[in-house]
Amino acid sequence: MTTFWGILIVGLTLLAGSGLALGAALGLTGFLILQFTSGATFVAVDAVWNVLNSFTLSAIPLFIILGEIMLRSGVSEKIYNALAPVFQRVPGGLLHTNVAVCTLFGAVSGSSLSTAAAVGSVAYPEMTARGYDRKMVVASLAGGGTLGLLIPPSLSLLIYGALTETSIGQLFMAGVVPGLMFAALFMIYILIRCIGRPDLTPASRERMALIPILLNVAGLWPFVLLIVAIMGSIAFGIATPTEAAGIGVLATIVVGRLWGTLTVRKLLESVYRAMLLYASIAFVVMGATILAQAVSLLGVPQAILETVRGSELGPIAVLALVVLVYLVLGCFFDGLSLMIMTLPIVVPLMTGLGYDAVWLGVIITIMIEIGQVTPPVGLNLSVLVSVTKEEVRLGEAARATMPYWLLLLFGVAILTAFPGIALTLPGLVM
Repeated sequence: MTTFWGILIVGLTLLAGSGLALGAALGLTGFLILQFTSGATFVAVDAVWNVLNSFTLSAIPLFIILGEIMLRSGVSEKIYNALAPVFQRVPGGLLHTNVAVCTLFGAVSGSSLSTAAAVGSVAYPEMTARGYDRKMVVASLAGGGTLGLLIPPSLSLLIYGALTETSIGQLFMAGVVPGLMFAALFMIYILIRCIGRPDLTPASRERMALIPILLNVAGLWPFVLLIVAIMGSIAFGIATPTEAAGIGVLATIVVGRLWGTLTVRKLLESVYRAMLLYASIAFVVMGATILAQAVSLLGVPQAILETVRGSELGPIAVLALVVLVYLVLGCFFDGLSLMIMTLPIVVPLMTGLGYDAVWLGVIITIMIEIGQVTPPVGLNLSVLVSVTKEEVRLGEAARATMPYWLLLLFGVAILTAFPGIALTLPGLVM
């Protein structure tokens, strides 16, 4: 076991620190461990083939394509314009709209970055022109964008389910209520902050009547129908996640063409961008799979579990340590890479202590969301800084987003105290 930890720490430090791609660093470290501890490097090749040949994992590129089409078809702008008047009389105004639109857009994109980029590109120019505080705008978009990873269909939950052999349908259902809970917490924070600091938002210049507002919201029915078709088919066992994703892509093309501004050129660009993103994810998955095979073959999770049990640490203390590890590593790794890298050890450890695998998937996803708004990596922050054309610096965005970071961490405590928030819906529907 000493040899394992030595190779793991030194290998990852040297390889990842040298600037080598993370997937390569993980894979080479795994090969080194297998070579010097068992000589069974051939098992890594079989493991990679089995993962990439997984029917469940094939849903990932389809959901990525779906999100890219939504991003480039102008649908996000239609959603934003329809929901903007809803919050016109509420302190915070369009800041609430940012969170609401991120929640809706997350229900089809599955990606935090796509959600932040799509909504941010529409919201930021509009809100800054109206006089909203720039840092407050970026913070609401960064916080709201994290919901794209929790609101199903979620790439994070999909990969978690595929790699841990947990029901994708149950994971998706488990993400619904926590996702809505975080949206509500974000809006409550915005409300309280803007009541205390009215200067953060301009006085509303528009007063649309109730009937036109309801008609605008009702006009979102094509988008809502798309969400229901994807999630309903999975929840009620009509289709697998892969089949639902395939149908969703076709439906999104139709919606984007008839309801949005999708053209053949934009469609080809969406497919191209999706291929690049999936290739980067698949490369990390390959490397992490090799490392996971080495970890599993040596019985490391079982050894850690026995050590934890022998140390007499309670399940809550172990969970606190795991959360702390994710907080630290989230400063240096992007979310999906961090999840793939840690699952082989964390999941057997936590389920061995009695934690539900579906609930754990939600908790790990939330920790990844926190990493999305934690500098220096903080991909949501980086994307939004580029959207602002660096009118808001990374440090300013990080400080402004800190309340959302704390609310996400507070949500972990709530779900720990009341796990039924995540587990009730999967139990009722599936």
